[in-house]
Amino acid sequence: MIKLASRKKIYLFVLGATLLLSVSIFLFVADISVFTLPAEYETKVDSSQFVKAEKPIIKFGMAVNGMEVKQGYVKRDQLFAELLEGSFIAPAVLQQLQVLPKSVFDFRKIAARKKYSLILQKDSLKSAVAFVYEPSPVEYIVFNLKDSLWVESHKREITTEEKSITGTINSSLYETIDALELSPELTNKFVDIFGWQVDFQHLQKGDRFKLIYEENSVEEAPYSIGRILGIYFEHFDHGYYAFPFDQGDGEDYFDEEGNSLRKALLKYPIEFTRISSRYSLNRFHPIAKVFRAHLGTDFAAAIGTPIRSVGDGIVLEARYSANNGNYVKIRHNGTYTTGYLHMSKIASGAVAGAHVKQGQTIGYVGSTGLATGPHLCYRFWRNGVQVDALRVELPPSKPIEKKYWPEFEEVKKELILRLQLIPFTDSYNPVVAAR
Repeated sequence: MIKLASRKKIYLFVLGATLLLSVSIFLFVADISVFTLPAEYETKVDSSQFVKAEKPIIKFGMAVNGMEVKQGYVKRDQLFAELLEGSFIAPAVLQQLQVLPKSVFDFRKIAARKKYSLILQKDSLKSAVAFVYEPSPVEYIVFNLKDSLWVESHKREITTEEKSITGTINSSLYETIDALELSPELTNKFVDIFGWQVDFQHLQKGDRFKLIYEENSVEEAPYSIGRILGIYFEHFDHGYYAFPFDQGDGEDYFDEEGNSLRKALLKYPIEFTRISSRYSLNRFHPIAKVFRAHLGTDFAAAIGTPIRSVGDGIVLEARYSANNGNYVKIRHNGTYTTGYLHMSKIASGAVAGAHVKQGQTIGYVGSTGLATGPHLCYRFWRNGVQVDALRVELPPSKPIEKKYWPEFEEVKKELILRLQLIPFTDSYNPVVAAR
């Protein structure tokens, strides 16, 4: 009996202990203390014991915290090896650079005035981590140099924002571009659209305009001008509209009557600039010191300014002569031929027999040959006879076809309403608004 009683006591003790342990575990998991009130023993954390994580600085897709980032612009005739000077690159990586296939990267394509970055470790050797070359604000090429070479091409995201602008001409367009704070690219697109309807060299004070256009940005910085979505231009109290429309063969610009504003050739062979000398049958030549015909139009521009072909065509001549300097002559069709004189250099693609496209760069402004200063002398032939390029009558492109009229009318009505809702300013300063 004594043994049974002892066993019973032991059994009850174990059972009680087990129950007590189970309750304690439950209360512990539930964050409830069986001994004290929670508020009396609340755990306090000393935040000074924690090290705040450093926010990563990301450039070109890599963290550059604690590294040195050297930036610059490629100089004329600068070699790739010179861009890496002052840094240490492992011999194995240097060897890989020397045998890098052109299909991966052609070092001959590194051009002057392009941005580059050299990312270095802050050690005694200035060990190179990466080299970044930026052919444009959108593109960048990363040469990873730390352990072994690999090359990556990247493109930044382009964001497009619709904007509108209104302004009033104070004097000539050339003299007021800076005051109006217009992008040269936007100005040139504007001039190209109305080039044959409006003489932009003879604007009057008070002429005014409204534009709706797209602006492309990269990393919140303006990059380029996209499409022009609509224009109203008031010149000598006459209003001109331009509406974009695609009839199936590419977007073109049309007036209210559905007539195309585009001609077979662009009016200007260069970005819009000042005309320094016009076509004349009796002009005093500044070098020859005699009166003689000047059968061209001179555009004053800085050396190196790109010159473009005013239309599709075949290059007849691309060479140097004593009077013309470096020049290019292009036949556009059986009727029209154009010439571009006094270039500093001829573009690589402009060789005799080559096909060129409208707007293609064929050379750069210079002062070679018989010239007193940097300018482009633009010549124009119609049926083999030189004529005034700015006064020649060119056939327009086809108007809106009848089957597209209902769709064009809808586009026109919407754009006229939108342009009318843009208020003109009283001053000569433009107002830019984002939609």
